[in-house]
Amino acid sequence: MFNNHGEETAAGQIDGSRRTRGPLRRLFKDKSGTSAIEFALLALPFMMVIFASLETFTAFTAEQLLANATENMARKVRTGQITATNTTKEDFRKAFCAEISVIMTCSATEAKTPSKLFIDVRSFADFSKIPNALPRKNGDLDTSGFQFTPGGPTTITIVRAYYRWEVITDLVRPYITNLRPAGTSMPNDYLMVATSAFRTESY
Repeated sequence: MFNNHGEETAAGQIDGSRRTRGPLRRLFKDKSGTSAIEFALLALPFMMVIFASLETFTAFTAEQLLANATENMARKVRTGQITATNTTKEDFRKAFCAEISVIMTCSATEAKTPSKLFIDVRSFADFSKIPNALPRKNGDLDTSGFQFTPGGPTTITIVRAYYRWEVITDLVRPYITNLRPAGTSMPNDYLMVATSAFRTESY
């Protein structure tokens, strides 16, 4: 506001100051982008937790699937549906892959050349002779002693299946991986194990 002499009054100066501070004040009070910023900061850790939970659930579900497949294949050995004379090692592996194909798919060469699924079928003279420890060598799975020699009628036989499940989410990798080959910095395999020991029927 101005007086009769053209000089700006105090009230006019206050109004001008308010008009100057108005845009800055509105800028600092504007919170319309807060949600977007908060989401950008929290999205990554939130999604990592979600993916880690889903992967852990899927891995444990696959482990149960492997156990069921081992029991099914062991039942066929126990009842004489599968023997050393009517089933080859490759055929056995193909049948096993079909059992776990819901979640754990085998590659085209998996039946001939194991890369994830490893199976050990052997007979023993006594139950006390059955190995009860995980075969390891230098922190990795040792498959050098694995065989496919199902016994005949009334023989003690063991079916062991191992599957290398690749862990993708780094958040859970250090906690569920159990293979640590020598010379590797960060393991990424969760070794699933399923075992069935029995005496075959007198078929």
